[in-house]
Amino acid sequence: MSHTVSSLWYQNLAAQNLPQLYLERNKNLSRHFAHCDDGRAFTYGAFWELAGRLQARLAGAGVTRGDRVAMQVDKSIEALALFWACVRGGFIFLPLNTAYTASEVSYFLGDAQAAVFVTTPQRFSEMQGVASSVGCAHLFTLDDQGTGSLLEGAVATTEPLRELSWDDCAAILYTSGTTGRSKGAMLSHGNLASNGLALVDIWRFTAKDRLLHALPIYHTHGLFTATNTVIFSGAELLFRRKFSAEDIVAKLPLATTMMGVPTFYTRLLQKPDFNRTATDHMRLFISGSAPLMAETHRAFQQRTGHAILERYGMTETSMNASNPYEGSRLAGTVGFALPHIDIRIVDPATGDVLAAGCDGMIEVKGPNLFKGYWRNPQKTAEDMRPDGYFITGDLGRFDAQGYLVISGRAKDLVITGGINVYPKEIEALLDGLPGISESAVIGVPHPDFGEAVVAVVACIEDVDEISVLAALKPKLAGFKLPKRVIAVRELPRNAMGKVQKAELRRLHEGLFKH
Repeated sequence: MSHTVSSLWYQNLAAQNLPQLYLERNKNLSRHFAHCDDGRAFTYGAFWELAGRLQARLAGAGVTRGDRVAMQVDKSIEALALFWACVRGGFIFLPLNTAYTASEVSYFLGDAQAAVFVTTPQRFSEMQGVASSVGCAHLFTLDDQGTGSLLEGAVATTEPLRELSWDDCAAILYTSGTTGRSKGAMLSHGNLASNGLALVDIWRFTAKDRLLHALPIYHTHGLFTATNTVIFSGAELLFRRKFSAEDIVAKLPLATTMMGVPTFYTRLLQKPDFNRTATDHMRLFISGSAPLMAETHRAFQQRTGHAILERYGMTETSMNASNPYEGSRLAGTVGFALPHIDIRIVDPATGDVLAAGCDGMIEVKGPNLFKGYWRNPQKTAEDMRPDGYFITGDLGRFDAQGYLVISGRAKDLVITGGINVYPKEIEALLDGLPGISESAVIGVPHPDFGEAVVAVVACIEDVDEISVLAALKPKLAGFKLPKRVIAVRELPRNAMGKVQKAELRRLHEGLFKH
């Protein structure tokens, strides 16, 4: 049902940090690493040299060990190399969703006290004032072709690798929280190394693999799960800047594996030429970041003969559990705990461990567990048990066969297209609009996005859906913008006066059914 927690993953490694692990796992630097959709190709050595140039560029600007380097740019191999530049130099990498508005970026830069912000050339003027207002000293540009001021004057470095340990912070990834304000999860070199090495093992990655990578790299899925699994196995990336079902089908003959969110797979199933013939050479399809609908799992297997491997992870822990490589991949489950990770189900009120079949809070312990929330020790303490288990906020159970089933989210988080959205932020904006007395934002099943953000608003006068969305649009990233705004006289409440979001989800669960 779960694995005993240990730290055996690093005991046989000569490496003491991520850069050393990169070199230890890839002694032949002439091997192919990435093939980009702009026609460029990189060996492991060329990518390492690129990361070194970026490290030197940052160091030359005065960035020192422990400084935060924030990035909000379009996907490129240079953007991925920036992460490795940071861990080479002992800097802390801070990737930001490309859809965040200027006001959202301002919060992240200010909270992280970023020394550097890398933005796109198109947003440079807009972000100058943002960076300046929060004391961010350096503003660079980088586009999806790998050009921009970040690369100007970047020369190969002869600096030795920094003396870093597994416990040093490598990245801060912001995640939604119960207050509606995002919290920065600090991930160490050891957190990322342990998880990547475990995934190489359980998913059987080797240097013969080619991973089709169409995920964004501001999220743990595309940034760490996908790329580290490749790097730690010496495999290759087929690096696509964006997801397109047509492009994926065209590139499938070159791949052996693919990682995606459920939306990828529902869109592929809409392509008539996505069939057994197109996929018979593939070794593995993996899905995560949002629940995979059982009907999608079944339709995919019927069409291609492949059972999608679903896994379970989160920003604070990276991957926790996975359906087996060999054995049944059960639709609606996320399998078993990864090696060296322990998962338990407890009563949320008492903390008592529950028996198989009982729903409760999912708690996780292992070397994958983050260092804590940036500048928020109180919240870190709230989410940790005295015996070292992390309270995930997800509800679930172990079935009779020991598979983990995710049954809900205690914190009302909405996951749309694999991206987390916390309702309170949107509700605060809605409640300030004319004609709205209160609001409730919920996630409703959606065939393409897994869940769609829907706002239910109690009105004191007539409210027009189009005008509400128009008022929200400048203030919210596109993925947070409600797909629908539903006006009602009043919101359903229980005897204690609390809004019943479960009832709202039930009432509107068929909103996007075809």
